[in-house]
Amino acid sequence: MAELVVVAFDDKTQADLALSELKRLEQDYWIDLEDAVVAHRGADGQVQLQQSVSPAGRGAMSGGLWGGVCGALVGLLLLNPLVGFALGTAVGAGTGALSGQLTDYGIDDDFIGSLAHTLPPGGSAVFVLLRQLEPDRLLAALSPFEGRVLRSSLNPEQEARLQAALGSTRGTAHGSSGAATV
Repeated sequence: MAELVVVAFDDKTQADLALSELKRLEQDYWIDLEDAVVAHRGADGQVQLQQSVSPAGRGAMSGGLWGGVCGALVGLLLLNPLVGFALGTAVGAGTGALSGQLTDYGIDDDFIGSLAHTLPPGGSAVFVLLRQLEPDRLLAALSPFEGRVLRSSLNPEQEARLQAALGSTRGTAHGSSGAATV
């Protein structure tokens, strides 16, 4: 079951730094990020989103793998598995990249946009969808940052611990979704 956590910060750089720390945790296998997005709201009110997972890249990778396997099997039937593998990989990667661009993967973009527009000018937020979570490691990773939990699918106790670790006494800005899961 995936967990969604959205943390807002008062300045532009904190969300980027928090995401870098979360990626470090992922490299150490303490968490498993399914999707992560950083939103920055400029002084003019415009929101910029930075996706950390490329849907086209992910689609090309999986399409290339499946295309290569299928191409090799077809090539084996036609007595030329190397050509089949090469053609299958190329076609599979191309169609996978195209389908990745057309598919909305991970956190809903409309949800990100609507919540990002509630940020104060100059503020930022990190949106993370976690497949696997080690709560204590997450708390330790985010404790150097001062922010507030905007939304979360964590249970109320975990969310309160996360808010306390973020060092903000203001509480959640817009409430949380409680125990609802993504």
